[in-house]
Amino acid sequence: MLFNTPIFFAFLMVFLLFYGFVFLRHKPRIYFILVSSLVFYGTWNYRFIPLLVGSAVIDYFLAQAIDQSGTQSRKKQFLILSVIMNLGILALFKYADFAIQSVADFLGVLGYQADLGSLSWVLPVGISFYTFQSLSYTIDVYRGEMKARKGLAEFTTALAFFPQLVAGPILRAKDILPQFHKLPIPSWDMVKNGFLLITIGLFKKTIADLLAAPAATAFDGGAVSLLETWTGVLAFAGQIYGDFSGYSDMAIGIALLIGFKIPLNFRLPYFALSPVDFWKRWHISLSTWLRDYLYISLGGKHNRIRNVMITMLLGGLWHGAAWTFVAWGAFHGLIIIATHQLAQTQMFVGFAQSQQFFNKWFKWIITFYLVLIGWVLFRATGIDSAGDILAQMHGLADTLPESGSKALVTLGLVCFALFFMHIMDYFVLRKSQQLMMQWWLFWPLLIVIQALCLIVGKPSDAFIYFQF
Repeated sequence: MLFNTPIFFAFLMVFLLFYGFVFLRHKPRIYFILVSSLVFYGTWNYRFIPLLVGSAVIDYFLAQAIDQSGTQSRKKQFLILSVIMNLGILALFKYADFAIQSVADFLGVLGYQADLGSLSWVLPVGISFYTFQSLSYTIDVYRGEMKARKGLAEFTTALAFFPQLVAGPILRAKDILPQFHKLPIPSWDMVKNGFLLITIGLFKKTIADLLAAPAATAFDGGAVSLLETWTGVLAFAGQIYGDFSGYSDMAIGIALLIGFKIPLNFRLPYFALSPVDFWKRWHISLSTWLRDYLYISLGGKHNRIRNVMITMLLGGLWHGAAWTFVAWGAFHGLIIIATHQLAQTQMFVGFAQSQQFFNKWFKWIITFYLVLIGWVLFRATGIDSAGDILAQMHGLADTLPESGSKALVTLGLVCFALFFMHIMDYFVLRKSQQLMMQWWLFWPLLIVIQALCLIVGKPSDAFIYFQF
């Protein structure tokens, strides 16, 4: 059930009616959210509902055991069980075939032809998100940052919460569980902001789907001209941003309609002034999760180069079982390390801290260029393909075809779409309250935009991050 389809809006309308006017007490509302979330998840593949519920039940009781254990060693044993369970399930479904194929390829390099077969298991949608969310709960309890909470139904419902279940944002238990305990009533401002975010997210998803064609031309269509290659790379940068941030906006907006507050997942990432700054703006729930539960656990700044590289390599692998994702993570690890190292040198310390317009403009250009290089690794069908596209981008390919007659116009439209999505986000962050006060403009504008999206958009197109 996709957020950008009429059937989901019908589902949401029925849910809100029953939630607001039929189920008025705490326990019935909890169970209603849980059942609705499982129905929502079951429309993808009902066979994986026991896996989701089972993860919640096991981590719930492991957290209780950690909290009640008298010794630190005993607490650690239960935490290790949680880590093994969560990462083990993730590894089996997501990485087993990748590992088997990698071993077979390595043996092939050594001259041994081995057919190791494959598991060919279907990847449960959202498993990367709810696994990290559930694991953060047991880690927080182990660290003493929160007490294990009573109420299995509340915990399971929080983990299965349908607005953010399949593609995040990744929620922290200490942020979301108190809200399920209280079940806050949405204020009128929350409702208006919710509808605004849903509309903006739907509009960004529509733009992202339109950018898919020029992106596919560059990444899936073989050799293209220098101009068309850059157009395709920029188009994918816009596609993945509009698609994923659009989903996050809609998830946050839907949660607001129910009374729940979910933190923003994006803050104008393509306006970042360094690779470090980029990861403070892009997929914030994942980057902060990796920082708090992986990077700091490894030792943080005490061995920054090693810890940053491990964190980004695993962050890349989190996105998918392919060497292109590993390369993408490694690339971001290298440019983050380089940023830290340069910022500490006498030559660059002033430049890194400078707020002068020219210096900020230069830092933005370099950062955006590096992010685009990373997106080539992320989107390419393989390492060889990524190398070919990078060569085409820089005019290093042996022969490049001539640009089509409309190539320059397409490039202009792609750049405009990319910039316009960021302008919308800037407006939501800084100016939305002013618009919501103008009710005579606010509601008609939302209706027109939503109608336009349903007419122009492609409801059959799934969100990109569903595959992760």
